[in-house]
Amino acid sequence: MNSGERFHEICRYIEARADEPLRLDELALRAKMTRAHFARAFKAAVGVTPGTYREAARLRRLKAGLKRGEDVTNAIYDAGFGSASRVYERADTRLGMTPRQYRSGGNGIAISYASAATPLGTILIGATDRGICFVQFGDEEGALLEQLRKEYPAAEIAAMREPENPQLQAWLGAIVRHLEDAREQLSLPLDIRATAFQMRVWRYLQTIPAGEVRSYSEVANAIGKPKAARAVANVCASNRVAIVIPCHRVIRESGQLGGYRWGLERKRALIDRERAAARG
Repeated sequence: MNSGERFHEICRYIEARADEPLRLDELALRAKMTRAHFARAFKAAVGVTPGTYREAARLRRLKAGLKRGEDVTNAIYDAGFGSASRVYERADTRLGMTPRQYRSGGNGIAISYASAATPLGTILIGATDRGICFVQFGDEEGALLEQLRKEYPAAEIAAMREPENPQLQAWLGAIVRHLEDAREQLSLPLDIRATAFQMRVWRYLQTIPAGEVRSYSEVANAIGKPKAARAVANVCASNRVAIVIPCHRVIRESGQLGGYRWGLERKRALIDRERAAARG
């Protein structure tokens, strides 16, 4: 058995016993390695630690149970989580919403939206009472609203209330001001669905100063996943919160812009505006 087959077998073993305590010594013995060697080799081969892999396997089991309509508490414990409260405490990073909301496809989540004209086209923002969950560019509000509904098909989506929702209006105003003058800094609350890896990438992107860019490889190295440049690119492509998560600041190693779901012209314009503002 070569090393690839060996770790494939170990991964299947972890998945089959995700609801059981994980003992590193037992896994190392199965791999015929010392504990320390196994820990290093597993992370190098799989990209995460055995504990993180088990956590992901438990989460997949939980999601599958919730989608089948199982009782929330039973699904949590059947997946191997020892405490329902711990799952709810970390629901934002595990499911993007609570287990009960996930089971219902987002049913009961209220999202307000508003749009505005900007120098780079129409922008539509969607937000819950906890933060922004959707920011996208387009040519007109109708098409953007349809995208919002596809992203959150079971949510209660409504236009910003009259009189205006002051919080949503403030968030929209901050984004518009940033697009008009890149010297305006953005630091807005988010309420987004994400895997742990997506969250790590997106959080790092928010630390890149305006006017600077990073390559996909540099981002991968910065988050401790040097072999994950392609995965980083996929995470950038899946961003649903333009500007606030500044995926436009990530380019190819060659210096070419790479992709941007809202068009390369917008990506170039955003980078140029931020560089000009940084120069003062």
